[in-house]
Amino acid sequence: MNADLLTGLAPIIGVRPRVLLLGSMPGAASLLEQRYYAHPRNLFWPFMQQLFGIQTEFNYQQRCKLLTEQGLALWDVIAHCERAGSLDSAIKKSTVICNAIPQLLETEPHILKICFNGAKAAEEFKRHLLPLVKHRTDIEYFQLPSSSPAHASQSKEAKLELWAKALLE
Repeated sequence: MNADLLTGLAPIIGVRPRVLLLGSMPGAASLLEQRYYAHPRNLFWPFMQQLFGIQTEFNYQQRCKLLTEQGLALWDVIAHCERAGSLDSAIKKSTVICNAIPQLLETEPHILKICFNGAKAAEEFKRHLLPLVKHRTDIEYFQLPSSSPAHASQSKEAKLELWAKALLE
């Protein structure tokens, strides 16, 4: 399978976000629909329903608005990369270009928590961006289990418990 050059989605940021939720790179379904976590089996939106009452039946714009009203911002570590399919393991490392997260943290100093949706997001942030934001010693970092249906080694309940600890405490 050939790798395609992909471009991620724009961030979803409201007024004075406190938490930045970072994925790695949107999957094929999300890129096709131009919506975060569009795959029907992805647990992200069901988790937001459980934790914040953001109903999965709401349209995408409503869900995003309610997400930002909770002080949450949503983006991905990777802005551009080559990847065949949707799996993080298929991302060609030499092609990764990151989003302007250090600049975002400068303009949004009230972001005090960054939660990574899965290991790949945390790995790419650490590799490319952490050296650029080390001066922000006030930020807490949490690596969460991926909400992707491809990562089924943990139960939904176990994942939700870890997401709740990071986002609600």
